[in-house]
Amino acid sequence: MKNHYELTETAFETQFKNCELDPSIFSHEAHLRLAWIHITKYGVKQAEENIHNQLLTYVKSLGAEGKYNKTLTIAATKAVYHFIQKSTTTTFEAFVNEFPRLKLNFKELMQHHYGFDIFNSEEAKKEFFEPDLLPFN
Repeated sequence: MKNHYELTETAFETQFKNCELDPSIFSHEAHLRLAWIHITKYGVKQAEENIHNQLLTYVKSLGAEGKYNKTLTIAATKAVYHFIQKSTTTTFEAFVNEFPRLKLNFKELMQHHYGFDIFNSEEAKKEFFEPDLLPFN
């Protein structure tokens, strides 16, 4: 099976932006990698905007608009940024190994910030909701 790690950061970012990325390799970990790339290259605020716009375009190109979740997209970017600030690594692979919770317990991590189910909320899919339990910082 092809893996997103087979692509350089530049190729991964470019293929995603141009809606050319094979959807079979766009896993949860690949979402995290995209956030990491954008945050480290453009800063967190620009990364939030880039990822929101590009992910919405990407899912539309696949005819999967119903899968897009704005709150989840921005919250994930904020969570990645939170851990980047604590990280001592310089590569995504080392980063995700340093903070495996992002990959392995992401849903639980989000439940510390949100008192409602952002994964299945129709409202959260359409607009960004700030955390109601624990802010990202």
